[in-house]
Amino acid sequence: MKRRTLLQWSSLAAAGQAGAQPSLLARAIPASGEAIPRVGLGTWITFNVGQDPPARAQCAQVVRAFLEGGGRVIDSSPMYGSSQGVVGEALAALKAQQRAFSADKVWTGGDGPAQVEASRRLWQVPRFDLLQVHNLLAWEKQLPLLQRMKAEGRLRYVGITTSEGRRHREFEEVMRTQRLDFVQFSYNPVDREAEQRLLPLAADRGIAVLVNRPFQEGALLRKLERHALPAFAAGIDCANWAQLVLKFILSHPAVTCAIPATRRVDHVRENLAAARGRMPDEAMRQRIAAHIAGL
Repeated sequence: MKRRTLLQWSSLAAAGQAGAQPSLLARAIPASGEAIPRVGLGTWITFNVGQDPPARAQCAQVVRAFLEGGGRVIDSSPMYGSSQGVVGEALAALKAQQRAFSADKVWTGGDGPAQVEASRRLWQVPRFDLLQVHNLLAWEKQLPLLQRMKAEGRLRYVGITTSEGRRHREFEEVMRTQRLDFVQFSYNPVDREAEQRLLPLAADRGIAVLVNRPFQEGALLRKLERHALPAFAAGIDCANWAQLVLKFILSHPAVTCAIPATRRVDHVRENLAAARGRMPDEAMRQRIAAHIAGL
């Protein structure tokens, strides 16, 4: 390792140990009562940087800022290219494997145990907090595996995922018939299909909800940022569109945590700030949605 790189990682570890963790609003996981902060960190696309040292170091700075800001939930998948190894490298440098709430996925129709072990090694954690069947791929085969791991004490929570409104009918059926601790799907002020059945069902069944694609991979924010932030946003402590969108999501009573992805330190800090301050009531949630729909 070059001296400059060694110094970067050494300073990263020291900063990670010393950083303050401001209090974030949290919500309990229904299955256990454990509270987790309401804004997490996704890694789809943003952490898939290959072996590029500067890009990996930048991702590590994002992880550091996220943990220092009080975040815990980090979500990845074997589908996400190099993202798992980038997360693991950052957590190891920060000596933060026990601070993070590690959420990963099984994404194979084949050897689930082998994939889980490969993912665990990349993350450099003793075990995962949460494993999810990614996009319902071979869920009939992989979900019993995850449930056995949980029963044996090798996993804390079990879940399933989908995104972009896909396969909601099948997803709902799995929610109704299987023992799940978490579900993960897309939801934001524009993509609101989950309000009809998935979010109420999660509340009824006592299942925690992770929300992916809160910004539609940035497309939603790019559209919104052409317009001025409405004056009413200040009343719920929002300084930008990202915080307004996130507060709309987080204020739904069935949502446990949103997991926006980013490669920028300033953005991760802005996202975490959405889990502080005043939150929208139902009338304000409807006002946010109506305002965005009218733009």
